[in-house]
Amino acid sequence: MEKIVKPVSGYLALLLVLGALAASVYFFTEVNEHPVMVTGAIISLLVMFFLLKGLMIVQPNHSRVLNFFGKYSGTVKANGLFFINPLYSTQRITLRAHNLQGQTLKVNDKMGNPIEIGAVIVWQVGDTYKAAYEVDDYDEYVKIQSEAAVRHLANSFPYDNLEDQHALITLRDGGEKVNEILEKELTERLAPAGIVIKEARISHLAYAQEIAGAMLQRQQATAIVAARFKIVEGAVGMVELALEMLSKKEIVHLDEERKAAMVSNLMVVLCGERGATPVLNTGTLYQ
Repeated sequence: MEKIVKPVSGYLALLLVLGALAASVYFFTEVNEHPVMVTGAIISLLVMFFLLKGLMIVQPNHSRVLNFFGKYSGTVKANGLFFINPLYSTQRITLRAHNLQGQTLKVNDKMGNPIEIGAVIVWQVGDTYKAAYEVDDYDEYVKIQSEAAVRHLANSFPYDNLEDQHALITLRDGGEKVNEILEKELTERLAPAGIVIKEARISHLAYAQEIAGAMLQRQQATAIVAARFKIVEGAVGMVELALEMLSKKEIVHLDEERKAAMVSNLMVVLCGERGATPVLNTGTLYQ
């Protein structure tokens, strides 16, 4: 489990390093006259290098994981110059947000249709202990698990509701709901590495190239059928209203055959794609 520690300030140690450096220079200059000064110079150098090993600079939004002979000692998240035990080994881990633009994947949706899908994921390290010790390489772990999550999302839902009309969620129309599902799965997959997901969104979604043309024709046909249905539904209502008003106002009395002819003509006018061309009948309906 992550343990936050704050070492002592490193400015005093820095002054001691400078003092040891000055002392070693002085001892070396006096070696010719006093050979015993060699010992003092060597000791000063050893002290200087020992203190330098303990100096550590932590940049903003960075951290250092401290390890003492194989044992986790804590994490430094404060910024500045610090002095730690020179025997500590340290690992630098950035706490900044990362923007992962995943590659476009070619997978099958729930209905087995090949599709192309890609996602943009914003993540950052939340637990430095897990990131350092629970996985081998947390950056590579994020990439692999993110790809697996996107593939699983694509396999769980249909691209649209053309084949599955009862689907409550589709990849194309799911919108924020699909992004929430992806974010939740990424959070679960990356939690062992101490990774926090800030945002996850589908950035690319399309049918695969080999079926894109056929699916486009299918969508167009579905749209045409739906539009025709609305046109016919409206035309029937208008014909019904016309017959009702003619009968109510007693403008003309029509028998069943004339009603059928009138309905046919009105349906042609209302449902035709082009403007109707009138034909004048100078006789009667029966001539």
